[in-house]
Amino acid sequence: MAGLSPGIFAAALAVTLFAGFVKGVAGFAMPLIMMSAFSSFLPPQLALAGLILPTLLTNLSQAFRQGVAPAVQTARTYRRFLAATLVFIVISAQFVHVIPERAFLLGLGLPVTAFAVAQVMGLSLALPLRHRHGAEWALGAVGGLYGGVSGIWGPPLIVYLLSIKADKAETVRVQGVVFLMGAVVLCGAHLATGVLNAQTLGFSAVLALAAQLGQIGGNRLQDRLDAVAFRRWTQALLILTGLNLVRQALMG
Repeated sequence: MAGLSPGIFAAALAVTLFAGFVKGVAGFAMPLIMMSAFSSFLPPQLALAGLILPTLLTNLSQAFRQGVAPAVQTARTYRRFLAATLVFIVISAQFVHVIPERAFLLGLGLPVTAFAVAQVMGLSLALPLRHRHGAEWALGAVGGLYGGVSGIWGPPLIVYLLSIKADKAETVRVQGVVFLMGAVVLCGAHLATGVLNAQTLGFSAVLALAAQLGQIGGNRLQDRLDAVAFRRWTQALLILTGLNLVRQALMG
């Protein structure tokens, strides 16, 4: 239980179960939801440790849901984005101990809120890519810089996929592959920094089981519900989570 009271531990499980459910339906947003909620009652480094194994397990399921061959091909096609993301996760993870808590919350909350508001308003997030290879390197690096300190590197990837007009199946699969490989590197990086240790690994492993259960339920519901309508609710939720992070950064 990582030294937490039963009530706090139960709250962490409930948040993770819900976040896994949202990921099962929408394909993303689990770390955003977890970090926003966790920051209300957990120290930042314990919150980061808690989401690492859930992210690893759920993205393993998402990446290989359509089979091994499509996942391998996706890794080859998006190798530049992957390489940039993974390298910068390792680099930025080294600074997790020196970033002030309020700066961490504000730096995460503002771009998440802006990203979600843009989606809800129907604003195009697609970029006019003249040089696709360069865009992969640049956006992958941005995602990795955020990922190493927060466990979240999805928004730059989503912007890139919108820009190249990837279809729905490819979008979900690419997210799974990139998030999975990033989670593997993030796990290794924070085993080295000490964020993941004997105490926090057990905590993260229990949360991973809750996330997987939530994802299974979300996948089943995705097959029966209007995914577009549910994504709108998810986007509204992202706005609330982003604003909550900003509130905590400004008010303490």
